[in-house]
Amino acid sequence: MKPVALIPAAGRGIRLYPLTEENPKAMLEIEGKPLLQNNLEILRDQLQVREVHIVIGKNGHKIRDYFLDGSHLDLDINYIVQEHQRGIGHAIGLGAEYIDTPFFVILGDEMYLNSNHRDLLPLVSGDFNVICGVKKTTNWKAIRENYTATLEGDTILSVTEKPCHPTTPLLGVGTYAFDPVVFDYIAKTLPSRLRNEIEITDVINAIAHSESGVHPFFLEGYYANINTLSDLNSATYEWRSSHFPEYRISVIIPAHNEQESIATVIRDFQGDPVDEIVVVDNASDDDTAVRAHECHARVVLEPRKGYGNALKRGFEKATGDILVATEADGSFSSEDLYKILEHMKHSDMVIGSRTTRQLLEEGAMGWFPRWGNIAVGKLLEGLWWNRNHRFTDVGCTYRAVWRSAYDRVKDTLQNGGPAFSVEMMIEMLNAHMNLIEIPVRYYRRCGGKSKHSASKIQNVETGLQMLQLILKKRLASFL
Repeated sequence: MKPVALIPAAGRGIRLYPLTEENPKAMLEIEGKPLLQNNLEILRDQLQVREVHIVIGKNGHKIRDYFLDGSHLDLDINYIVQEHQRGIGHAIGLGAEYIDTPFFVILGDEMYLNSNHRDLLPLVSGDFNVICGVKKTTNWKAIRENYTATLEGDTILSVTEKPCHPTTPLLGVGTYAFDPVVFDYIAKTLPSRLRNEIEITDVINAIAHSESGVHPFFLEGYYANINTLSDLNSATYEWRSSHFPEYRISVIIPAHNEQESIATVIRDFQGDPVDEIVVVDNASDDDTAVRAHECHARVVLEPRKGYGNALKRGFEKATGDILVATEADGSFSSEDLYKILEHMKHSDMVIGSRTTRQLLEEGAMGWFPRWGNIAVGKLLEGLWWNRNHRFTDVGCTYRAVWRSAYDRVKDTLQNGGPAFSVEMMIEMLNAHMNLIEIPVRYYRRCGGKSKHSASKIQNVETGLQMLQLILKKRLASFL
């Protein structure tokens, strides 16, 4: 069998709006890599494919511009345009002009992890008309939302699209191998009554009823059909969980005149799971940098005063895949780090929330900043109501963000002061990223004074800066 493949990638992904408003569903990313690229790499690495035909539709130029001719992936990519959404069967049928040998198909909007696609190779070395990927599962809901197959031995007798009452624990997946005879059957298949599209399951059924050689391929590993935001979040969680031990974790500590507490904070965060600690000396005129060096932290300099300036410098210099920001005054604890990291598996940024009384040391936080942060958080919720996020503590500076997520928004971050923490949240919301708040412990400072919340006047000034930035950003989004 000549290693040729076709990928239907013209799906609009309406249920994933607004993520797919300007991008094809197959270009949704998990860990900075489009779904489509992951499937191209499976075809190349496991199935020895070099020639790939990608069927594109609305906004298909985004796919073409990203992958070009495929040479950088050691592939030869040809693009086929599906002018109107007429179903997966129709999309595959467009390959008749280009393909005259048996070929593989993987749908562009699915995610596979630790799969056994290479086991398809011996199956296609013999005679066959269709090979359908199926996965044994107890998730009957997933079967009802996809398709299932009825088997007799190693032969598929029929396939059923979205069965109301599935009778076999076989989930049909979007991996196939076809003999070119499929093109003849596609040409004879009428659009379905339900969606007025040419369903590939109808085509396979027609072949199964009139030909021999329709067989199953039993998929192993994790599989997700990405149709909703929940599907995307679940797939992201599985991907990150499987790779989590490989990720480097950097703790970034902005510090201005914190010689009394910096050593305590560094020692608290040193060791597993942290790979490096970066202290940003923000124009200190005391021994902050000296004491950080003595504790074997990396020290970088940021001469421009301001929390935002210091944190941006720290993020720039850190080498980790996960960037954790904390304070230099000992008000946060490494005990919450494991909890933050666990939530990072399904979030782009995790923000601490100091609103749980039982986790606040007495005297650590007055009522004024506490309720002020809640009020600003609710304003943020209201102005970005369509993002479905909940915020109670926009001023909490104990947070973690994926490097890949930060890199997507860093050029839009302009604030050099304490409002930078809110600006990060806004720009990530604008980029349709996933943010989550979790309760964290909060303690009184180890020493020194806060640089932007030591008094009610400072709290008011910081709050006004945040309000001004929020309103400015929201107004700009309408222009």
